[in-house]
Amino acid sequence: MKARLVDNDADLHQILAIQKENHLDNVSISNKKERGFVTVKHDFEVLKKLNSKARQIIVSDKNEVIGYALVMLKEFKDLIPVLIPMFTLFESIQYRGKKLSELNYYVMGQICIADGYKRKGLFEKLYLKHKEVYSEQFEYCITEVSSSNIPSMKAHEKVGFKTISTFCDTTDEWNVLLWDWH
Repeated sequence: MKARLVDNDADLHQILAIQKENHLDNVSISNKKERGFVTVKHDFEVLKKLNSKARQIIVSDKNEVIGYALVMLKEFKDLIPVLIPMFTLFESIQYRGKKLSELNYYVMGQICIADGYKRKGLFEKLYLKHKEVYSEQFEYCITEVSSSNIPSMKAHEKVGFKTISTFCDTTDEWNVLLWDWH
């Protein structure tokens, strides 16, 4: 099992299949608490557009994608309507005396591991690949995680993310997490 960059459309389709299986609409309440969930749904065209500017990070077992961690550049802030409020919020959150919107960052758009492969170190492997590939270009990786997604919160903290803000919207309470690479 190795972390690598997406290099074909089949990889993108496999990401979407894992996303669908782990979307909060398709995960039982007990599994949400135990294994986590994802909240945003992408379609193929959106994922392809994101990948055109910054290749997505996946982990595969042979030729099968078993996990992913999506890269979302600031220039795509209007591409996914449900995420627009997050980027707007970045105008008011400060880190080290600067608004997040002024920092050299990208958003880790979503991370997910396929069932049967969770708790095998792949979450960390995906993030280490992010750092390897993108830390020369960016100083920070930022994401947001639902406060109710305890497995994801613990996993992000273990990698090195710090909660720098918390807010509520119509769907949930969210933590804004930042991984400082410098």
